[in-house]
Amino acid sequence: MPTMSSARRSQCPVWLCWLAMVLDGFDLVVLGTVIPTLIKTGELGFDAFGATFAATISLVGVGLGALFIAPLSDKFGRRKLLIACVASFSLFTIGVAFAPNVAVFSLLRMLAGLGLGACLPAALAYINDYAPAGSAGKSTTRTMTGYHVGAVATALLAIFIVPNWRLMFVIGGVAGLALLPFLWAKLPESLPEAAPANDHSAKAEQRQAAAASKAPHAVGSSTTTKPKTGFRDLLQKPYPMVAVGIGIASFMGLLLVYGLNTWLPQLMAAAGYPVSTGLTLLLVLNLGAVAGLFLAGILADKHGTKKIVLMWFGLSAVFLAILSVKIQNEFLLNAAVFVTGVFVFSSQVLVYAWVSQLFPPRLRGTALGFAAGVGRLGAIVGPAVTGTLVAANIAYPAGFYVFAAAGLLAVAALFLVPHEIKAVETDVPVGR
Repeated sequence: MPTMSSARRSQCPVWLCWLAMVLDGFDLVVLGTVIPTLIKTGELGFDAFGATFAATISLVGVGLGALFIAPLSDKFGRRKLLIACVASFSLFTIGVAFAPNVAVFSLLRMLAGLGLGACLPAALAYINDYAPAGSAGKSTTRTMTGYHVGAVATALLAIFIVPNWRLMFVIGGVAGLALLPFLWAKLPESLPEAAPANDHSAKAEQRQAAAASKAPHAVGSSTTTKPKTGFRDLLQKPYPMVAVGIGIASFMGLLLVYGLNTWLPQLMAAAGYPVSTGLTLLLVLNLGAVAGLFLAGILADKHGTKKIVLMWFGLSAVFLAILSVKIQNEFLLNAAVFVTGVFVFSSQVLVYAWVSQLFPPRLRGTALGFAAGVGRLGAIVGPAVTGTLVAANIAYPAGFYVFAAAGLLAVAALFLVPHEIKAVETDVPVGR
């Protein structure tokens, strides 16, 4: 499919990327909504350890997809990768509904995660290729509202459908299949201005390659060869320290996101709240996330992403610590969870927005894949650690202490990251 010129930008690709994030939001929450039922009934052989394994192995798939599949969007195009990822996620998610035991359930969740893990970085790279200059914060956070709208819709759906857990996975998979024809027909390839041939740093590399060779044909070959992109680029100046800080922050951010969404209902049950209250609070948490995304994007573009993301992670730690105290008043409890959602989830999305600003277009998919992939390690650790605390009957209040500490560690790591970085050869700013 030909690329769309900037003069003909429409809202269709924006909405399609948003809908792709809705699927990611579904996957974020669905396991948390069905785990209490699976543990209570023992269906498929589930217990606390089986649920922890399923949550962990599915996130392994998501992490592998982000690290090794998402960078392909820089080489082969965002559109092709998004379509392939949504298709694979949808088919394997439907398969989960027919799993006969914990092992098959977990394997199918992992395979679905491979596609879904690459979907988020590819969609965010696409939307930042597409967005006007100076709007990375709003573009990223508004696209990611789909992530939390999907989570809210899934939590709300679970209130009416659970304990019929199989139907939850069928609905999620069918929704993905329904999106495919629209992605195929209406999503153009990445914009020409995001192509490597037009990137300043890519041109600098081409000139360096030509100068390094004294052969007469060197210049000609350098102008026709597209520079390769990959994780090795992140090890070259000026990116290594940026990658370290972003990686640690993303690890902690997704530890919070997945740890809370997977285990919040069970944590609240351990605190003595009814199971129905835990599911309702999961919904409230993600409603707060949607509100926080709109606010965070506006403030990041106005005051600078670094300043806002540091503030957001710090406030996340404060409110997570507050949740370690049992709140008897229902209104205050819901308010505390809502405000926690405002800061926790948009903190991680601000990390993605910052990555989109700091790295040039030719490395955007790779850098976002790195951030998301390293972050998925945190997404694995979060549910695994919390699941271990649940199995040991010490999840409340210890789980919230772990989450608060993760927020503080993210603040410390982000001090390593500069406000902006510049291309080595051209001194052209590639970040803000």
